[in-house]
Amino acid sequence: MGNYLGWESALLTKRLIKTYTALFLALLIPNLQAQEDLSSYWDGVWVAEGTLFKIAVEIADEKLKLTQIESLGFEWTNEDGQIDGNIVTVDIEYAGVSGTIQAELLSPDTAIAIAATCLPDFMVVCMLSKDRQAVFKKVSENVEN
Repeated sequence: MGNYLGWESALLTKRLIKTYTALFLALLIPNLQAQEDLSSYWDGVWVAEGTLFKIAVEIADEKLKLTQIESLGFEWTNEDGQIDGNIVTVDIEYAGVSGTIQAELLSPDTAIAIAATCLPDFMVVCMLSKDRQAVFKKVSENVEN
């Protein structure tokens, strides 16, 4: 009789695990598929948190256009950015360095930017930007403000 109860308990445990796993996946998968596309929120003026560094972002012809408002004395140039939903990439050049900045919208008013590439990697700016991120906050909805 002891073996029968042990077998029945193991079977019940396996069924519960399968049921809870199925329930968890049923709840999780729709949330993954229904992630909000925040790409329409890129337009506006953005400030790097904790700094005065400010840029204007505009979406035009499926491209992201950046305008320097307050670059803190840094002279840099950029190409139009590529948009892929909540993520944009922008090629930049600054003081002999070229790289790609990748930014991701976390919410309609918050984005995180990283240096996805930076060459040549021995340059100080590349070494300082490695494994770093900047949080940007939207301060206005349009460029005029």
